[in-house]
Amino acid sequence: MPARSVDVRVDVSIVSSGHDVADARLHREVAALHRAGLVVEVLGLGDAAAGPEGADVRVRARGSMAARALRALRLPFAARGRVLLTLDPDVVPAALVAALVRRRRLVADVHEDYVALLADRAWVPGPLLRVVRLVAGWCVGLAGLATITVVADEHVPPGADRCRRRLVVRNLPDPALLPPGRPSVDEPELRAVYIGDVRTSRGLRTMVEAVAAAPGWQLDVVGPVAAADAGWLADRLTGADVAGRVVLHGRMPPRAAWEVGARASVGMMLLGRTPAFEHAVPTKLYEYLACGLAVVSTPMPRVAALLDGSPAAVLVPEGDVDAAAAALRAWTDRPQELAKARAAALEWADRELRGASPYAVLADRIAQLAAR
Repeated sequence: MPARSVDVRVDVSIVSSGHDVADARLHREVAALHRAGLVVEVLGLGDAAAGPEGADVRVRARGSMAARALRALRLPFAARGRVLLTLDPDVVPAALVAALVRRRRLVADVHEDYVALLADRAWVPGPLLRVVRLVAGWCVGLAGLATITVVADEHVPPGADRCRRRLVVRNLPDPALLPPGRPSVDEPELRAVYIGDVRTSRGLRTMVEAVAAAPGWQLDVVGPVAAADAGWLADRLTGADVAGRVVLHGRMPPRAAWEVGARASVGMMLLGRTPAFEHAVPTKLYEYLACGLAVVSTPMPRVAALLDGSPAAVLVPEGDVDAAAAALRAWTDRPQELAKARAAALEWADRELRGASPYAVLADRIAQLAAR
């Protein structure tokens, strides 16, 4: 970790044991905090150059699960900010102690249902899953003791009855991190994009096979590939039917990721119906629509309700390669319909995403804490 400067006042320290500093929600939070006039440092993982603009970013190597546990204990005490903002539940216990000992304020961001999410993580061995879920549940419960507990949606625990003060900050896009200007939808390119974690449960295999069955289409995949899927993906991309048509970009900070997305006309969101996704509205849905992308998605209940009747999206059954490929081929044959879908996406975003940013509300609350 680079040497820290000791003469800079830090208002907010964002501390993470498991998040890469390129994480999109992290970038949105830092951007809002900067707009509120706050000085921010970030302690996380990955490449510091991919961290949020304007923040003092300090990173560590990811390492083993034991190394993560040690980071979770140490990082809150290495933070300099008057307000600690945690992004992972395993950091919360040490952060509560650090806040008490050092007279800091603690904001705990519990932006996913972490207990449910464990069912989608192959690295958790079956015999240990129950223990890990119990520990995760305990840490999430402790997050309710923070000065402010931030959740990404109403259904995400801990509930209001278990929090001192609970604030819902939905995963809405920050226009400043998306491509500037209004995209043209008149001459759609036959290019699809997926931005996010890359794994089977998030539709990796379905979207690759769908593009393979839709001649003329290309697919950009932006995000880290799960170790369990890396071998399959490497082998599949040697096939003549997808060679050169599926491009892997790896993990990218949000602004760079959406520069890739701006070249596409369709956003892929073929998530599986896992416990973590069942009641979720993925951030990428809002971002796809705000960028004027037509959407091919599985019909998760809340996603289907949001897009009910909108020509901006085609809903296909989970794992149905034929249906996803048919949607792409239909747009190949009728490009004017793709243009209409993209125009409908922009109309939906203009209508539904107006109003004050929840990140601005969060930044205002944190600024009040830092001023005390």
